[in-house]
Amino acid sequence: MEFEWDEQKNSSNQRKHGLSFEEAARVFFDPLCLRQQDRYENGEERWQALGAVNGVAVLLVAHTQRDSEGGEVIRIISARRATKAERRFYEQGEL
Repeated sequence: MEFEWDEQKNSSNQRKHGLSFEEAARVFFDPLCLRQQDRYENGEERWQALGAVNGVAVLLVAHTQRDSEGGEVIRIISARRATKAERRFYEQGEL
């Protein structure tokens, strides 16, 4: 699994949410990570991933995904801490 993102969006996300895309990428290594397609925008599928980082903080990560020769490539669009309702979904194992 590979990750990519726009550095300007990463900087903006850090200012707005106090969260870097490097940290957000850890969500995808959570064995309990929940992923669902959110919408179709600008010719691509947009997805949401809900998962824990370091077993503590639950994050919501908006992303796109595509296959490449090296495997799956995830492009992170935005990331933030999950709301209370989203944390409940995560704890219940459904998004």
